[in-house]
Amino acid sequence: MIKRKIESVLKKLSKQYPVITITGPRQSGKTTLCKNAFSYYRYVNLEAIDTRQFAKDDPRGFLEQYNNHIIFDEIQRAPELLSYLQVIIDEKKEPGQFIITGSQQFEIMSNITQTLAGRTALLKLLPFSISEIQGSYNLDSIDKLILTGFYPRIYDLSLNPTQALGDYLITYVERDLRQLAAIKDLSLFEKFLKLCAGRIGQILNLQSLANDVGISHTTVRSWISLLEASYIVFLLKPWHGNVSKRLIKSPKLYFYDVGLASYLLGLENEKQVSRDPLRGNLFENLVLMEILKYRFNRGKRSNLYFYRDSKGNEVNIIYEIGRDLFPIEVKAGATVTNEYFKGIKKFFKIYNHTPWGGAVVYGGKEPQLRTNIKVVTIWEIEEMLKNLEESIN
Repeated sequence: MIKRKIESVLKKLSKQYPVITITGPRQSGKTTLCKNAFSYYRYVNLEAIDTRQFAKDDPRGFLEQYNNHIIFDEIQRAPELLSYLQVIIDEKKEPGQFIITGSQQFEIMSNITQTLAGRTALLKLLPFSISEIQGSYNLDSIDKLILTGFYPRIYDLSLNPTQALGDYLITYVERDLRQLAAIKDLSLFEKFLKLCAGRIGQILNLQSLANDVGISHTTVRSWISLLEASYIVFLLKPWHGNVSKRLIKSPKLYFYDVGLASYLLGLENEKQVSRDPLRGNLFENLVLMEILKYRFNRGKRSNLYFYRDSKGNEVNIIYEIGRDLFPIEVKAGATVTNEYFKGIKKFFKIYNHTPWGGAVVYGGKEPQLRTNIKVVTIWEIEEMLKNLEESIN
């Protein structure tokens, strides 16, 4: 059993807030985390039809069965409970009364904003990070990581990733999304998913995507929102600073799990990954999610953006630290060249508030230290960010 990095934050917050809300993708390990961290709490699975129906039909009677110290799993199945929990929370005024989880971030956040504002801490749990599985599994191949992704079940049960991710897509993604919206033509939606994967790491052009799928611009926007809500796709927003250059305004499209993107691209083995024209984009997705997991696993929000101006000058990731920025370039190649530094060096000239320099994360095996720019491998992303935080504090 791999200990999750977020567990210490979860336990700390449970001593400060009456409710902890944990959202994240299906099968990211939310239930296992909660059961391990709070083994003495009663567990209620709202996926169970009879349990959910009871909760909806008679919420007061349902909650009278329990005292506090309850884990309510998949709360989006019975959002009506939140209003009744608020009453209990306000009466008891104790920390750590309830742990609630959910897999649909927007719907849950909307309900929580209305009912539990100021009463709950909010955490996001994504699938495994590299640092969590390092030492327990063989991670010597970047292509294998890209193919496999990071869903815990694949590692815990030594599943074939292609089979497991295909099952995941059918069992969870399609079912959940069809419950959120009336998607009548499932084959058309599958085509949409695959075309999204084909645009990984690229500027999101809704009209182009709509034309290729054969649906309206409005439908594409709606479906993208559904994928965001279900923790399938992540939209990286452009950074808009106090600079004079014209900047791109549209976000870039990524997947929360690079393995799922690989599956949608039809990749089935490491050799196919190594030869795929989108390998660089998949590697970029892998790096971006590792940085995002580092933030989430410490109970922090995303502070990530990208930079691109109208002339094509670009930095893959902008790590925001207040007014200061830490630009990060991502290169899948295993050999460091001068090209790797061009984007960051141009950014240094555009924006002066970069006191900690920048970094290049590349596909090689040896870190390097250049003037004002660190060169690190994917295995050292967490260490780099830790050192950055220590230098700030």
